[in-house]
Amino acid sequence: MRLLPLRLLSLLTLSVSTIAFADHPWPEFRGPDGNGLASADGVPLRWSETENVSWKTPLPGKGWSSPVVAENGKIWVTSALETQPTDEEREQLLTAAGEEAKHFKVRQIAKNIVLKALELDLETGKIEREIDLITVETPDAIHSLNSYASPTPVLDGDRLYCHFGTFGTLCLDTKSGAKVWERQFALEHSVGPGSSPFVHGELLVLIQDGVDLQYVIALDKRSGETVWKTDRPPMRAESGEQKKAYNTPIAVTDKNGREQLVCMGSQWLVSYDPATGEELWKLDHGSGFSVVPRPVYDEKNGLVFISTGFGKPELWAVRPDGSGDITDSDKVVWKETKRIPAKPSPLLVGNELFVVQDGGIGTCFDAATGAVHWNERVGGNFSASPLFADGRIYFCNQEGMTTVIAPGKNYQVLAENQLDGQLMASPVALDGTLLIRSDQALYRIGD
Repeated sequence: MRLLPLRLLSLLTLSVSTIAFADHPWPEFRGPDGNGLASADGVPLRWSETENVSWKTPLPGKGWSSPVVAENGKIWVTSALETQPTDEEREQLLTAAGEEAKHFKVRQIAKNIVLKALELDLETGKIEREIDLITVETPDAIHSLNSYASPTPVLDGDRLYCHFGTFGTLCLDTKSGAKVWERQFALEHSVGPGSSPFVHGELLVLIQDGVDLQYVIALDKRSGETVWKTDRPPMRAESGEQKKAYNTPIAVTDKNGREQLVCMGSQWLVSYDPATGEELWKLDHGSGFSVVPRPVYDEKNGLVFISTGFGKPELWAVRPDGSGDITDSDKVVWKETKRIPAKPSPLLVGNELFVVQDGGIGTCFDAATGAVHWNERVGGNFSASPLFADGRIYFCNQEGMTTVIAPGKNYQVLAENQLDGQLMASPVALDGTLLIRSDQALYRIGD
């Protein structure tokens, strides 16, 4: 029997492994369909800092954006490298930015930031490229729980679309590392950027809901030129703080075959025609604002699930097949007002809808009726959205703990896994692997 040379065997192993990973790339926030569902096998159940970690790579800068994974097995993440002020400089910068002294404790500000794209190798965890994208002198202040690189980028072929809110939007050629185009849409976020970009066909869609302006815009993804721009409906709120939002669009085809972009915002849930930006229908969901959770579409039951945002979050199930103002219609199928998240997105698994409230209480609903199957304390505080992979649900909390539960009508904890650092980014599942980003590093969990 002839043995293969060790170097050739290693290359063959790497090639096979890379192909396996390429079977299920992860191109955007919450995965291939933007709903937190992964078609991955052999996803790890248990790990710790010293167990079942393939690699842990410290990342330069800070960012809450999730990793995205290309078909060639390369990982891309965004980050913000901050020049930190002294305590005295911080107070001066916050004062110059118009911040009130009573809010200083919950604000952060940098002297300047360099927004970056990082390319890592999936097999080794090595940072292969660190590309400076945008330099911002005297950036706006943001909330202490946010980052300057919170929106998750989108991979589309050999293009990476990075959106940093008011600081800039750009298209990067992942082969050469060169910028293809760059735009800037000035917006007052108040607490920093949060809405992730969305690729739909030939469009790059951005939700731009700030304190000062509220609109949705679609760009030609090849050139960056504006295809359409539609203002949000008028709002009751007098303060811009109650008009801002940080949502990410979803694409829906309703039971009549009508294609639409569903874009959640403060006060209004709105559907747009992707081709023209024309408003198809709108729903007044109340006084919710600073909306973060990405909507989820239940194709089987024909329902869109939304969380109404800060204030007092509510969970609504809405049929997207109406026209005009559907607020006072039968298109709202059910609502729940208790234990609803303001930051983590809902997760639909089969006939059950799962949410985890920011303070750590999880609930399982019947998706069609809204009946509660269970609510239990998962523990911790939550910003990351849950993930379903390989028959399990993963909840990552801000204290570094990932609680793994079984899906279904009964609450069953399968594992609790502690890592160092803070988990704000939503996790990624690939065959045999979890990618988890903390405030300090990116982990590949799995052998």
